[in-house]
Amino acid sequence: MSRRPMHPAPGHIVDAVTSRSMPAAPDRPATTTSRLDAAPARLAQVVRRLWAAFALTLVVGLGLALPASAHKPSDSYLALVVTDTSQTAPPPALAGVPGAPTGAITGRWDIALRDLDFAIGLDADGNGEITWGEVRTRYDAIAAYALARLSIAGDDGKACALTAGPQAIDNHSDGAYTVLTFSVACPAASASAPASASAATSTASLSPPPAQLQIGYQLFADIDPQHRGLLRLEAGGLSRTAIFSPEAARQTFALAAVSRWSQFVDYAREGVWHIWIGFDHVLFLLSLLLPAVLVRVGGRKGGHWEPAGSMREAAVDVLKIVTAFTLAHSITLSLATLGVVALPTRWVEASIAASVVLAALNNVFAVIGGRRWIVAFAFGLIHGFGFASVLSDLGLAQGTLALALIGFNVGVEGGQLVIVAIFLPLAYELRRSRFYTWGVFIGGSLLIAALAGIWFVERAFLLKLISI
Repeated sequence: MSRRPMHPAPGHIVDAVTSRSMPAAPDRPATTTSRLDAAPARLAQVVRRLWAAFALTLVVGLGLALPASAHKPSDSYLALVVTDTSQTAPPPALAGVPGAPTGAITGRWDIALRDLDFAIGLDADGNGEITWGEVRTRYDAIAAYALARLSIAGDDGKACALTAGPQAIDNHSDGAYTVLTFSVACPAASASAPASASAATSTASLSPPPAQLQIGYQLFADIDPQHRGLLRLEAGGLSRTAIFSPEAARQTFALAAVSRWSQFVDYAREGVWHIWIGFDHVLFLLSLLLPAVLVRVGGRKGGHWEPAGSMREAAVDVLKIVTAFTLAHSITLSLATLGVVALPTRWVEASIAASVVLAALNNVFAVIGGRRWIVAFAFGLIHGFGFASVLSDLGLAQGTLALALIGFNVGVEGGQLVIVAIFLPLAYELRRSRFYTWGVFIGGSLLIAALAGIWFVERAFLLKLISI
């Protein structure tokens, strides 16, 4: 970093010869005292910068290390539908599954084949590819493994009987999933549990549903601490969502009609969660945030970055970027969720990875300097389709589409603001240091570009390089 010449204050005369000949003794005590007084301030500044550097390294390091294993952590999608006891046809959640169970409570559980292969082994010939025949021969093992790790209890805490139904295969945005259907038979408060599977099925079709469900979720808890179970519970014509994790493995749900506010909060929570686990979205946002505490001086050739003059200047830049990104992805998220526009998932995911590469490289080569909000808006349109695939995986009920869109968008925006609130103060504190300009800004951008480049190759050409 070049050192700038120091300019004397107005009215101060500098003369090298004269200053040497003048007695300096009277000024020395005052100078020494001022330096001693300034020492604690300088020490505090050093400590503050060291702490900021550590914190920023941790934040960026986590952002770069976590996605090195996969696009997102493993998820499963559990749908429970509570219907009238008179229902004789499968609910909409089970549509398309031949022979799907009917009754008061039915379930559909989408579980990633890659996760099941790791847990119980599906690739019989060990060639790295899971075929339909290999999955079909392991249906019984899949059902036994999954249902043993799901517990449902009714009003009095007595366990409900889970009976496996037919299975199918469905493709999600991140790969193939087995679709396990099952029926749930909860005993009445004064009755005992059915003695057999056939009795369970009969009870499920005759007994009224309980007033509440106590659900325990332990799928892959012993092998993957990052795994999450995404629940969609439909009861009383309304839909609600919940997330199961090792920290929230048991939850209770009242089956009475829930308020619209509760539904809104559920979808907002989903938005927050999915922006945080959507590593490509996070790295795209970080790529746009890294230059926010810097100012580009000069053109593409011969230009350079300088520290921003104030936090307000940096905050205004961030506000433009986040607003543009939010507006853009909200447009395409709405269009895709409502079925107006549909794009192939493979190319959407590949385009998202490409957007991360371009945004990161722009920091190094500064093709677009001062109007990065344009980049945020243009690529945000693509990211919106990625969010739509997540929202569709939740299996939204038709009556909750508008509420889901608004709540999910609010959650995504809230998740983004949390990232900004953590990153921006740390980056601003370190903006004048070589650690930030070369280590975080340039080095971090290159690492992000390299990682996203691998993602692009994986997604565009259906290869497996670092993803699990």
